[in-house]
Amino acid sequence: MAAIMLIPFAVVVFNALKTPAEYTANGPLAPPEGFHLEGIRDFWERVGFGHVLLNSLLISGSVAVLAVLLSVLNAYALGIGRIKGRMWVLVLLLMANTLPQESLVYPLYYLANKLGLYDTRVSVIIVFTVIQSAFGTYLLSSVMAAFPRPLLDAARIDGASRWQILWRVVVPVVRPTLTVMLVFFFIWTWNEFLIPLIFLISNDNQTVSVALGVLQGQRLMDATMSSAAALLGLLPTVVFYLIFQRTLSRGLTAGAIKE
Repeated sequence: MAAIMLIPFAVVVFNALKTPAEYTANGPLAPPEGFHLEGIRDFWERVGFGHVLLNSLLISGSVAVLAVLLSVLNAYALGIGRIKGRMWVLVLLLMANTLPQESLVYPLYYLANKLGLYDTRVSVIIVFTVIQSAFGTYLLSSVMAAFPRPLLDAARIDGASRWQILWRVVVPVVRPTLTVMLVFFFIWTWNEFLIPLIFLISNDNQTVSVALGVLQGQRLMDATMSSAAALLGLLPTVVFYLIFQRTLSRGLTAGAIKE
C-alpha cells in the first residue's frame, strides 16, 4: 500500500528531471534519461521561489504556533473552566468549521481593506489562525473535558494558580495532541490557495501554492516546469513531516495503550 502511494510522487520526480523533448517523446510515465535541472531552475527564476518559499514558511509556521496557542487557551476555558454556555460555543465552532471559504472571502476582504491589512502577510496569518484555532478549540476542549480531576485538585491544594495549572499540569499531559495539531495546521495552511490568492495580490507576498498557479495558461502548459514546481512545493512539507514523524506517531497513539 505504501509503495502504491509513492507512485504519484515518483511520477512528479520523473517529469521534473526531464527536458521538454524527453517528456514529448517518452510520455509522463517513463523515467528520465538523465539528471536535468532545467525545469527546476526555470521555475525558481520565473517566480522568485526563494522569496515565495520564505513567505509560505513564515505564514504557515506563524499560523501553526499561534493557532495551537489560541486553541489551548480557549479549550482550557471550555474544557476545564466549564464556562457558561459551553455547549453552545462548541456548536458554534463546529458550524464555523463547516462553512466553505468561498462564503468568507468577501467579508474578510472588506474587513482587511478597512483595517489597511489587505495585501499583507499579517492579514492571511490572522485569518488562518482564527480558522485553524476554531477546529483546534473544538478538538482540545473534548480532550480537556476528560482531564483527570485529581491532578487539578492536587495542584490547587499546592497553591498553583490557574495559569500555573495550565502550563505546568495540563499542557505537559496534552503535549502529544498539541504536536499533532501543530503539524496538521502547518500542512493545511501551506496547501491553502483561495484566500492567499485573493489577499496577496503582489508578487512579493505570494505563497508557494499561489506561485504554482501562475504556470498554467489558458492554452498552454509546460508539463516539465509544472512538475518541477510541484516537486519544490511538496518537498518542504515532506521534510517538515519527516522531522516530526516520530512525535506525530506518539501523539496519534497516545492513550491507545493502557499501562
